[in-house]
Amino acid sequence: MSERIYNFSAGPAVLPEEVLKEAQADLFNYKGTGMSVMEMSHRSKTFDDIIVNTEKDVRTLLDIGDDYSVLFLQGGATLQFSMVPLNLMPPANKADYIVTGSWSKKAVNEGKRAGAVNIAGTTEEDNFNHLPLQDELKLDPEAAYVHYTSNNTIFGTQYLSEPEVGNVPLVCDASSDILHKKINITKYGLIYAGAQKNIGPSGVALVIIRNDLLERAPEELHTYMNYNIHVKGKSLYNTPNTFGIYIIGLVAKHLINIGGLDEMYKRNKEKAGLLYNCIDESDGYYAGSVQNKEHRSLMNVTFNLGTEELEKKIIAEANEAGFSGLKGHRSVGGLRASIYNAFPQKGVEELIDFMKKFKANN
Repeated sequence: MSERIYNFSAGPAVLPEEVLKEAQADLFNYKGTGMSVMEMSHRSKTFDDIIVNTEKDVRTLLDIGDDYSVLFLQGGATLQFSMVPLNLMPPANKADYIVTGSWSKKAVNEGKRAGAVNIAGTTEEDNFNHLPLQDELKLDPEAAYVHYTSNNTIFGTQYLSEPEVGNVPLVCDASSDILHKKINITKYGLIYAGAQKNIGPSGVALVIIRNDLLERAPEELHTYMNYNIHVKGKSLYNTPNTFGIYIIGLVAKHLINIGGLDEMYKRNKEKAGLLYNCIDESDGYYAGSVQNKEHRSLMNVTFNLGTEELEKKIIAEANEAGFSGLKGHRSVGGLRASIYNAFPQKGVEELIDFMKKFKANN
């Protein structure tokens, strides 16, 4: 296949074409070093420049102060489901979790292995088709932290702003919307994100932790599971995913070059707005799966057609037309268009044209 298709996959997901082309040029011989970025030592001066500049640009994009540490770890967000409670739950040994989908449920399961978990809010009885409202949350002021998932890829919901949790540290799984807009980093105790949905390839987890919280980790904690070890080692305690960190660096530089996260947020709102308008103006032919429009995700647009047969047909025809990855998650069915940062607006516009034609013909 000589042409690139429109990749609506939920992850691993689309990357900026500029990033892919630069990586392609560097793949065989990185900046005249005579070797690939995947071949060089993680202790070399060349890779040290890569990881230092990657961290610098991530800090610039999110305005991260010196009172926070930035880590590039392995194990994805799934390992963070365990590392967060193991490091942060002591000495209270209890934490609040807001449950808004499959990934937050998995985080709860790991949290329970470390201490007491209070479900501060959940919409599971409504199949997660909306988010808990602020006044519905039952928060414990003595909890070690409050954990929530900012964007839910399967169910298509997303927080427009952080839940208010008082003085309790806020922990966020931002795997599927990290760097989609500017946030106030000082509202968070810890943010973690698997890279493969919005900022890079699979195999890297970005962790941003407020330094005072590092003191909570018990001394007997297994070495790799301790955030302090990775902070002291500057993400180089063991051999990291060098290529993944390099790609995150290219993505961060790309975001800075286009005008930063305010510009990225503007583009994301415009893309999603076009697609949601198409759904809403279809006279019910396409039905958005999220009831509260204020809870709709800018990253993952989920919707249904009137019958399962129609859904299978549109997915098959979409694949033939060059629109890949529109099938909804197997647990909920329907359709899902993942339009992360790197997804082009032209692709959204062409999908809308396709959807209108499909409706006219079916």
